[in-house]
Amino acid sequence: MSMNPEEDEIMFSNDNEEEAATRPPSPSRSVVPGWKLLLVDDDSSVHDVTTLALKNFEFNGRPLHFLHAYSAAEALTLLQQEQDIALALIDVVMETDHAGLDLVRHIRHDLQNRTTRLVLRTGQPGQAPERSIIRDYDINDYKEKTELSSQKLYTTVMAGLRSYQDIMALEANRQGLHRVINASRELFRPQHLPEFIQGVLQQLVAVLYLDKNSLFVHTGCFAMECDDEQNRITAATGDYEAYMNRDPHDVFDDDIINAIDACLQHKHDILTEHHYTAYFSPANGREGVLYLTTPHRLSNIDYELVKLFCHNASIAYQNIVLREEVEQTQSEIVYMLGEAIERRSKETGNHVYRVAAYSELLARLVGLDEQLCRRVLIAAPLHDFGKIGIPDAILHKPGKLDSEEWTIMQRHAEIGGELLGRSKRDAIRLAATIARQHHEKWNGKGYPLGLKSEEIELTARITALADVFDALQSKRCYKEPWSIDKTMELITREAGEHFDPKLVQLLKENLALFIAVRERYPDPD
Repeated sequence: MSMNPEEDEIMFSNDNEEEAATRPPSPSRSVVPGWKLLLVDDDSSVHDVTTLALKNFEFNGRPLHFLHAYSAAEALTLLQQEQDIALALIDVVMETDHAGLDLVRHIRHDLQNRTTRLVLRTGQPGQAPERSIIRDYDINDYKEKTELSSQKLYTTVMAGLRSYQDIMALEANRQGLHRVINASRELFRPQHLPEFIQGVLQQLVAVLYLDKNSLFVHTGCFAMECDDEQNRITAATGDYEAYMNRDPHDVFDDDIINAIDACLQHKHDILTEHHYTAYFSPANGREGVLYLTTPHRLSNIDYELVKLFCHNASIAYQNIVLREEVEQTQSEIVYMLGEAIERRSKETGNHVYRVAAYSELLARLVGLDEQLCRRVLIAAPLHDFGKIGIPDAILHKPGKLDSEEWTIMQRHAEIGGELLGRSKRDAIRLAATIARQHHEKWNGKGYPLGLKSEEIELTARITALADVFDALQSKRCYKEPWSIDKTMELITREAGEHFDPKLVQLLKENLALFIAVRERYPDPD
């Protein structure tokens, strides 16, 4: 996806506007959460004085949210319940002379909490911890209560929060990078594009210390399925995650909609006090917008960093979009070939779509990995590819084939396997295996090789069941369609004979899902 280097991104297009009163409130209106500060001290007056001294404290536009514990045990309970405590001010001497130090050990060792910043306080100067404890348990500071003036307390808390913010940003950046790498590595997974964008959002939030609320929206047409322009959120973080796959015009207030529309109209990014809206235009023609809520206006340095980051991310995104297009084009050609073969046999073209969908569904139910399931979806439509070498007179014969005709008809499995087997592409080679083996039977009485049970490739066993399940319910030149009950009666009877019994059981247990597939791809009247 090509990005305008002077702009940045989220994605939408124009739809009929709804009345603002009918839209849910925008996530951007949410209250900025405070930094969680845990006070651990058995003296209530220390809590009161500390709270008073820091009541107007703010860091990066966020106030403090105080949590109070009057013993090490209380503090440990709070730390187990609250996952995002930024800073803890801990008294050393409470229930015991070393209760505070024991609490620190629990935090770092038992809870494996490496992010919360820890400051030890004591009213007894002789209780200072050893240097090894300060080092090993990542204690930020040690203060005597008598030396903690209001200014020094302010400085201590500010330093602790800065350190916590840096640690959390690094962790968020690491997680975002991990997701981007995974998405880039597994480009043929159907989810890879949203995962990639989600990772980009995480990285951007981490780099700029932004609010978690950000979203990414696609505009334009849904691939090959419709020509009407569509708007949908395809990746999101924070409060916006609840609006995934929704049209932004349906869920956001006028402030966000106006920012998005202006960004798309002028084709450049827009920076306001609390929002950043960035424009980009991918290689496939779909416009995009990235929308971020920010606790404060981006500085010039941050703004330039955003543009540079988004420009670099767009290079990787463009590659993903183009590879998706190639995959979709290949799939479309495969389906067209399968449909052409079925039409030559005077069978409904939707047969190949249903068999492919049934096969992918069975592959998932049996536990095949994502990549193989995707290949099954591409390969299954070519299961009868070899019929291209069978004479029309045999293909179209309404009555029963004689022994010579049946021998010729059986050759289509070998023909398909041979033709498709010339390819070096994994999906097509899988199609060759399916074409060659999908008429083998579990009991070894199938053709062309007489393979039995697990000698038959699992993908071929899957497609064989899917093919018969659909063929029995479809009209053919030699028969009328069967009911679902009659179809399942035969398939159940053939479990362990014609079909893999485990696959038959999965079909029976999930029959409603298979019926839904048929309803999605009905035969023409």
